[in-house]
Amino acid sequence: MRIKEGFELREVCGEHIVMAHGDKNIDFSKVISLNESATVMWNAVVGKDFCTEELVTALLDVYDAEEDKVREDVTRAVHEWKEIGLIE
Repeated sequence: MRIKEGFELREVCGEHIVMAHGDKNIDFSKVISLNESATVMWNAVVGKDFCTEELVTALLDVYDAEEDKVREDVTRAVHEWKEIGLIE
């Protein structure tokens, strides 16, 4: 997987917002806001190919959490990111 070209994470008023660049990425019908753990995942893989396990590892490096629960959460996040077109 890879974050699609043309998306950039920015901090706006303390919130982490994904901004789109380029005509084909622009959709002003929704704002994509990332919570703290999604921001950790994004920063761990931006600009490179990745797999689900890399996201799990990135979160486990930051949070004291059960690996199975983290894997569930990452799987859900990846599904959502695919649905909204952030990753390919």
